[in-house]
Amino acid sequence: MLQSQRSFNRNEILASLSPVDFDSLAPHLNPLAFKVRHVFFRPHQPIETVVFPESGFASVVATTESGRSLEVGIIGREGVIGVPVIFGQTLTPYDSYAQVAGAGFEIKADILWDAMKQSWPLADLLLKFAYAFLIQVTHSALAHARFTTGQRLARWLLMAQDRVDDDEIPLTHEFLAMMLGTRRASVTDALHVLEECGTIESKRGRIWVRDRPGLEKAAGDCYGLPESELARVGLRGSKKLPGLR
Repeated sequence: MLQSQRSFNRNEILASLSPVDFDSLAPHLNPLAFKVRHVFFRPHQPIETVVFPESGFASVVATTESGRSLEVGIIGREGVIGVPVIFGQTLTPYDSYAQVAGAGFEIKADILWDAMKQSWPLADLLLKFAYAFLIQVTHSALAHARFTTGQRLARWLLMAQDRVDDDEIPLTHEFLAMMLGTRRASVTDALHVLEECGTIESKRGRIWVRDRPGLEKAAGDCYGLPESELARVGLRGSKKLPGLR
């Protein structure tokens, strides 16, 4: 990666680095293209590399011993895939894989950790993202406990659109059901309600957002707080985020 690319980088963290910090990481950043279901890390297996996405995004998924799983967060170009490394940890009970194909840059976890120890501004930036991601995870818990399937679906579609920067989101009903922790039939019913309201269009594993303000209204309080916190700490992630339009 060339130094001149820093200001054009679509990953919010890399684009926000000082020239000195960027130059320290640049020789170790390797381009990575990933497909849907690309595995970034597995439960209780060492996280050897972290990824700064420029497009696409990853799910962080919690799974029980009996095999029941639920998405607890998503990460796109606003951050870095491999949050445990920011805290000096290379093991986690969760796994992470690509939910939408994309590309970015990967770096060895130990190199990033050493760079953080050498630079407080770099560490501070990564910790701010980790904090914002923690807010997203806790808000996901609130969403699953207190909001309807329709509201959670609207929230998830808004979060996805924030990261794909497009009105089209390539997702099947089955995948949405697994991510939302509900039955496929419930997702289908919720999609039909949103379609009848004119907020989305769904067809053959693809969803198009047709009325974002209407989708935000459908999500209600289920969406917005984590996005506002992301903006407050200085990581935008998307021009669609609240307060940044």
